Parts: sequence; C-alpha cells; structure tokens
Amino acid sequence: KLNKNKKMIKKLAASYDAFLASESMIKQIPRLLGPGLHKAGKFPTPIGHNDELSVRADEIRATIKFQLKKVLCLAVAIGNVSMTEDELVSNIMLAINFLVSLLKKNWQNVKSLFIKSTMGKPHRLL
Repeated sequence: KLNKNKKMIKKLAASYDAFLASESMIKQIPRLLGPGLHKAGKFPTPIGHNDELSVRADEIRATIKFQLKKVLCLAVAIGNVSMTEDELVSNIMLAINFLVSLLKKNWQNVKSLFIKSTMGKPHRLL
C-alpha cells in the first residue's frame, strides 16, 4: 500500500530517526515500501531472533552518521550536556579519527576543525 504513495513513505521516514526489522522481514521491505526509506538513509537495521531490542535500540541511539553531500563542511553531534568532560574528549577523538580514516588522503584533506556548543562560540582545534 505504501509502495505507491511516495509522500506517505517520506512522511514515515521523517517521523522516526531509525527503523529496526527482523532479518526475515528485511528482504520484504523494498518490495513493500519501495526505495523511499533507502533514499532517506533510514533503511531498517536487521535484528536477529536472539538479539535484545533494548540493547539494539541503545546502540542505534549512540550511533552518528557522517554524510558528505556537495558541500565540504560537516557538522556532527558528539555529546550532550549530561556527559562528563572526559567522555566528551573521548567522543571527539573517536569521531575525528574515524572521519579522517574515511578520507582518501587522511589529514591532508582536513583544513580546519572547530568545536561548538549549542549556544556557544566555535573554538578552533586545528
């Protein structure tokens, strides 16, 4: 039913941050929903029959996505107010090192790095 209605699939994809589906259902999702979820970057994460849902949901909540479009600027959320300074530093280091490992020329492709809180001024790291 949703396969024919692209607006409904877009609305469904926009209303949730992530989707979970059993491994047996993953094969049927493209046929039922079409390419809408995949285009939105929210194709369901597979769950085995012995996986705990709460553990998988927490894992997805803790995951960030690096999406480079046509612009060369990238902004990523790496923490929140309830985190300690050490947790923030480890998240920053992990995110930066992972991002640099994805680039072809590693650090040669990075011109500058900034860290910024929601309402604060940006501070240059590199």
